[in-house]
Amino acid sequence: MEKTIKVIWKRSASGRFKNQRETIKGLGFKRLNQTLVLPDRPEIRGMVHRVIHLVDVVESSKGEQE
Repeated sequence: MEKTIKVIWKRSASGRFKNQRETIKGLGFKRLNQTLVLPDRPEIRGMVHRVIHLVDVVESSKGEQE
């Protein structure tokens, strides 16, 4: 099973640095409180780490129900 992570955008990016706003967009978020299931890869982990204060992360496997 491919590992995935569930990322929930919890805090607004307004007033944050431009690179943090662009990272939120780069992850694929469109609106606050949106949940994305992303592959657990180093590049995704690095992007999440840049904005960890704005998001919540839950690790999961591909076989789990959302």
